[in-house]
Amino acid sequence: MSSIKEAGPFNAQAWPDVFMEIIRPLIRNMRDVRRYAISIKVTVNSLNGNVELSDVLALEAIRIFLPDVFTLLHENIEALTTTSGSGYSDRESQESKSKIENLVKAAGKNSEIMLALIERLFPAAHRHVNGSSYGYEWKKEWLQNRRVAHENILKLYLERLVGEELKAFFNAEQAWAIMDDRILLEDYFHSLDPANLQDVIASLELYEDKFEPKHVIPSTVVLLNLLPDLPERKRSMFDIDTRMVVARVIYRLIRSLKDSVLIESTVRSVLPEVKSLSSKLELINQIGHREGIGHKLVSEAAAKEFMEKWIEEVLSTKVKDLINESEVFRILFIVKKETIETDNSLVIDPSPQLTLAILKSSRSEVITQTMGSRASHRAGRLAWDALIELYGDEETLKNRIEELKSTDLGENNDVVQLADKYINGWRPQE
Repeated sequence: MSSIKEAGPFNAQAWPDVFMEIIRPLIRNMRDVRRYAISIKVTVNSLNGNVELSDVLALEAIRIFLPDVFTLLHENIEALTTTSGSGYSDRESQESKSKIENLVKAAGKNSEIMLALIERLFPAAHRHVNGSSYGYEWKKEWLQNRRVAHENILKLYLERLVGEELKAFFNAEQAWAIMDDRILLEDYFHSLDPANLQDVIASLELYEDKFEPKHVIPSTVVLLNLLPDLPERKRSMFDIDTRMVVARVIYRLIRSLKDSVLIESTVRSVLPEVKSLSSKLELINQIGHREGIGHKLVSEAAAKEFMEKWIEEVLSTKVKDLINESEVFRILFIVKKETIETDNSLVIDPSPQLTLAILKSSRSEVITQTMGSRASHRAGRLAWDALIELYGDEETLKNRIEELKSTDLGENNDVVQLADKYINGWRPQE
């Protein structure tokens, strides 16, 4: 094994059982030992340390000495790795049970070895042979420990291909290792393909139980500054948007501090380092007391102070800078609501550039599906009623849109054409 550069993680506690119950019964002579040793060397080198070693050693024994059974593993990945309570129907669970039972039968006189393989390597399938039941919460641990119990690791072992989901996890693992260093983390994220960043950030949730206080400030600053530049992806009906993906990780980072005084101090350190008004609002909302949004991680007084200072910053921001805010409509709408009964109420600048930016950021996409059809339909919507509230009345809003249409900015612009439909009386059917 000295010629193997990356052997991967090794579960020394599991190894004696794996060896005695799976490997040792299949080795009959020195020729078998040599065949097995050669196989291990080639396979482990090809996996680059990405699969737990005792799992590899067990599966290689099956591959060499029970090749017919090994072939069936690929056909039964789902049955071997699907945990209980994963949204599967009783019929699907019964199908998985039948597949596992057939896999054991296929081993013939070696059925005890196959049962041991399921117990030691595939705990999710253990329930199908009258064993323990494992829920979805175990998948995080299996993935972190590179166990073939996780479907992505098993596929990597069987196919030698790193899928997009597993690649995102590997990238997140590297990011987690430098989450206490703002510069390194920032440089690492910028080195990745922007199209894949959302998946990498989402995978950081798997490390929630390993977040430490040293990670919180640098990681929160980097993620909040990254948020406005992340490309918004086309979503299905059940996907969450990019902002929510990042927000979930930031919330878990902040929450890991546990102490409200420490959280308040941390937020005071983070906010001056965050460039975007929308990103600052995301953090303030999360730690605050706004109904349905805030998690009440700081005192009401502190939350109110953070919001008031943010509003002051918005009101003093120049139009040219507001235009560059990715969520300028959301920003201005919240300020409008918060200042409507004060002497410092918001006045929307009539600049056509700002009008266009507000319209663009008020646009959303509605995804619908017809009953009995898998096809989805997408349609653009404007938050028309909220836009009217922002501008004070519908006439002012229409005038600003007409002024925008008279400029080069309004020509052949999709969002302006959509706004024109609203002006002419069109409203989406709910």
